[in-house]
Amino acid sequence: MVTKEGSAMTLSSLITFLIIGGIAGWLAGQLMKGAGFGLWINILIGVIGSILGGFVFGLLGFAATGIIGSIISATVGAVLLLFILSKVRS
Repeated sequence: MVTKEGSAMTLSSLITFLIIGGIAGWLAGQLMKGAGFGLWINILIGVIGSILGGFVFGLLGFAATGIIGSIISATVGAVLLLFILSKVRS
């Protein structure tokens, strides 16, 4: 992976990204259905949610800064992802 600055993503950056994804996926699971989905699915939902949340926040003119901002952005994206998936399934 390459960061915005153009340098390769370090191992610590990748681990941080995965931890934030896991937290966001777990939070989204708590908000949307009342329980998490398990570690790997939480991470997957959180990572996809972070991409989606970053896109939506960018469209709205917001930028997530710091760890807390990243968790909020990823959680919003993950909730949006779970909402869309629930509508597609029903």
